[in-house]
Amino acid sequence: MILLAVFFLCFISSYSASVKGHTTGLSLNNDRLYKLSYSTEVFLDRGKGKLQDTVGYQISSSVDAVLLWRNPDGDDDQLIKITMNDVNVENVNQKRGEKNIFNGKNTPKIIGKENLEALQRPVLVHLVHGKVKEFYSYQNEPVAIENLKRGLASLFQMQLSSGTTNEVDISGDCKVTYQAHQDKVTKIKALDSCKIARSGFTTRNQILGVSSKATSVTTYKIEDSFVIAVIAEETHAFGLNFLRTVTGKIVSKQKLELKTTDAGPRLMSGKNVAAVIKAVDSKYLAVPIVGQIFQSECKRCPSLLKHWQSIRKDLLPDNLSKVGAVRSFLTLIQHLRTAKKEEILQILKTEEKEVLPQLVDAVTSAQTPDSLEAILDFLDFKSDSSIILQERFLYACGFASHPNEALLKALISKFKGPFGSNDIRETVMIIIGALVRKLCQNEGCKLKAVVEAKKLILEGLEKPEKKEDTTMYLLALKNALLPEGIPMLLKYAEAGEGPVSHLATTTLQRYDIPFITDEVKKTLNRIYHQNHKVHEKTVRTTAAAIILNNNPSYIEVKNLLLSIGELPKEMNKYMLSMFQDILRFEMPASKMVRRVLKEIIVHNYDRFSRSGSSSAYTGYVERDPYSTSTYSLDILYSGSGILRRSNLNIFQYIGKSHLHASQVVIEAQGLEGLIAATPDEGEENLDSYAGMSPILFDVQLRPVTFFNGYSDLMSKMLSASGDPVSVVKGLILLIDHSQEIQLQSGLKANTDVQGGLAIDISGSMEFSLWYRESKTRVKNRVAVVVTGDITVDSSFVKAGLEIGAETEAGLEFISTVQFSQYPFLVCLQMDKYEAPFRQFETKYERLSTGKGYVSRRRKERLVAGSEFPLHQENSEMCKVVFAPEPASNSNSWF
Repeated sequence: MILLAVFFLCFISSYSASVKGHTTGLSLNNDRLYKLSYSTEVFLDRGKGKLQDTVGYQISSSVDAVLLWRNPDGDDDQLIKITMNDVNVENVNQKRGEKNIFNGKNTPKIIGKENLEALQRPVLVHLVHGKVKEFYSYQNEPVAIENLKRGLASLFQMQLSSGTTNEVDISGDCKVTYQAHQDKVTKIKALDSCKIARSGFTTRNQILGVSSKATSVTTYKIEDSFVIAVIAEETHAFGLNFLRTVTGKIVSKQKLELKTTDAGPRLMSGKNVAAVIKAVDSKYLAVPIVGQIFQSECKRCPSLLKHWQSIRKDLLPDNLSKVGAVRSFLTLIQHLRTAKKEEILQILKTEEKEVLPQLVDAVTSAQTPDSLEAILDFLDFKSDSSIILQERFLYACGFASHPNEALLKALISKFKGPFGSNDIRETVMIIIGALVRKLCQNEGCKLKAVVEAKKLILEGLEKPEKKEDTTMYLLALKNALLPEGIPMLLKYAEAGEGPVSHLATTTLQRYDIPFITDEVKKTLNRIYHQNHKVHEKTVRTTAAAIILNNNPSYIEVKNLLLSIGELPKEMNKYMLSMFQDILRFEMPASKMVRRVLKEIIVHNYDRFSRSGSSSAYTGYVERDPYSTSTYSLDILYSGSGILRRSNLNIFQYIGKSHLHASQVVIEAQGLEGLIAATPDEGEENLDSYAGMSPILFDVQLRPVTFFNGYSDLMSKMLSASGDPVSVVKGLILLIDHSQEIQLQSGLKANTDVQGGLAIDISGSMEFSLWYRESKTRVKNRVAVVVTGDITVDSSFVKAGLEIGAETEAGLEFISTVQFSQYPFLVCLQMDKYEAPFRQFETKYERLSTGKGYVSRRRKERLVAGSEFPLHQENSEMCKVVFAPEPASNSNSWF
């Protein structure tokens, strides 16, 4: 027999012979009092700092552990009592000197007298086969204090043999792996497997999301076959995916070490543990060992109304292009998330018109049941007097970071009711499509509201109540991207009228590669080659783009190349530019295109010398080993030199994930009659029209019409002021991540990352018969703020790290065409203006009594502006034909 010796946790080595009294986990000797030292400390930093740069604190104490009862029928069934004494709280950074918030404070003042008494009250732990069967404590103890005792008690749970199992401790029900050696046992806890009820949410999109990594390792050291210490370390690190300077790390450590053993009380007799506990103290209750939720009381937090009054001026229209507006928007959302419906309604009902749109953005972005009820009560969709507010609400719903079924149900209900504006009715359906996609991405495709919404969209496409509703349902499907909607899209793409056919093909363009099957490509090839009917060139070129972007076959590429020379002249040039762009930018189809070009019948001077002004160009906005941002511009003219379509896209890539950050498409048709020109084939009977269609952060928004019909065109031309038309304007909560973490030590940690932007996208199209010139202009103006905040809270002391970044930026695209001769003279300009980029870091420690330490750092640099190449042939024309615009015109908006 191996003697059980010193320590509260005397092991029998896993290499020992099986004997009576052998235990599979920790075991205490009879009649012994084990005196130990215990400490838990926590550090916060950005993951690369030195100890002196961190913030945090340490809680230490002495610990008495004693065996109260052992089951007479087996040593593996034990009841032990654990008591913390001589508690002390201090700084982990001893070099801070006078800035140490614990200086001059004794423990009762730091923790609080009642908290300290509760912390030093013993707990009982029932261990069976080395695992915690029950945890006993007194009723109504402060949750945060009881969690600290749970953290200590969880260290008593272990096993002597190697293997993987599930254990329940303060972290929840977790998968753990034991590695047993002669002189130590290592326990590795898979924190991502832990099942524990905690609040939290995140942005589902990988680009805008937050990556995190957590580890937990506990080592039980053994010397001469006996345990002498327990050391545990747990880390939680996070980083914003697209902005790698926003990072944070929590390191939590626990250390339990044997000091001495003394004579202890004799074992209590009894056949079952319940009788023993009653004999010890009938006030003990079995409570979960799993950490419980608590909220620290905010003693100085202002009410929602007071906070709103303090930041209201930042959200006035004149301040919306500044980062201060976005900062205030983010803080307002945090206050709204803790507010009641009545508080929110009070502000909405009493606020003035100029600031209400921004307030609606914030209330909708809060995404709580109270904020949703408040905004729905406030807005009257039967009225046409608050269209701007209704639209801002709907767009904020479309950009929602973590929408739920209740929001979708509310919009479905609104759609079935009356509307004061048909534009708002259309927008509701378009945003329903966006919510369906987001909920499906979050494994919510089978939710009742999602099923109902999908049915609405698909049945609406199959049998629209009004012909004009077809466009609305197609736009909704363009957001929802339902696989079951593809057959309907193919039908509309091939057999529909011009605008409907074009919208159907652009919707297909948004589907991922697995959905563009050979059957789909057969239809697209028929559309491009006009096998069944004549199509507009906007539809044909979109069909060609889909084929080329989705693993085109040899014969598909060959047929597309052979068509060049047989097309309308500007379409010839456009298709040629598309292939040249694929080769220059090394797109996935480039290998297949090079194979086909080895054939002389395809690759010859006649085919590759086509003149014209249409073009397609792709380039990099930013590029590094971790992420890439690209822009692409394709522009298609009619044979008479009038713009048919310009398409400006910006994509962000990280690994295999991508985000369609923005798209602005300007379309025009039926304008040839103004200059007595002949329309291209298939476009003879088109009505005069010009408009703009935007996609923002993967959400298709309702298109904007510049004019529709000849009479509307003439009235707009006569009354034109030259002012741009706003496509989307407002405040958007783009990044939204919140996570509550139960540390093994018993402390509570929170990680919050929010990113918001104020955005203004506007566009205009000018048309001059006198100068035979057309000009399109697209302006993107944004102010962006990203904040990250991690805290560790014990209820009596809190440490935190705040990281922030902000910028104000702008991008402008101008296309000018003179069509008095052929080939047309074209100037394409795209400029990114210089932008300030600022970074902030704040570290703090704060006692519940109010005393605190704060350290702040700030960096700022100016990111140079740049001109982006669009098409080399056109760039030379800009220098020759057009004089630069006055600086006041080109820069006044930024």
